[in-house]
Amino acid sequence: MPTLQLKISPVQSAERHALLAQALTAITGRVLGKRAEVTAVLVDELPARRWFIGGGVPEHATALLEIRITAGTNTPAEKAAFIEAAFAELQQQLGPLEPASYVVVHELPATDWGYGGRTQEARRHARVPA
Repeated sequence: MPTLQLKISPVQSAERHALLAQALTAITGRVLGKRAEVTAVLVDELPARRWFIGGGVPEHATALLEIRITAGTNTPAEKAAFIEAAFAELQQQLGPLEPASYVVVHELPATDWGYGGRTQEARRHARVPA
């Protein structure tokens, strides 16, 4: 049940947003083994005049992708592969990216988040036979 929040600059078309969401959902499934039907992607845009690197305006497109997953559900190698694949996809779709564009994996305890009104911990206990 990952959530991905993507911040990009410059502003893109609604079609580009959909293509990014589809590609990032696929990468999340393929690399991290997450189910598409509970993967949420939010795309936020910032005008170029509101994104700064080193105190100056970037020359190329910029991106910040943050994903939240349940702690302990992926290996360090899987997370590294996700970061690599997601950055490559962003660069392919947005053009050359500033090197200071980031992909961040946040791991949250299963007790601290969930979907459909139930925590991941509650879901885990429901799957364990008594």
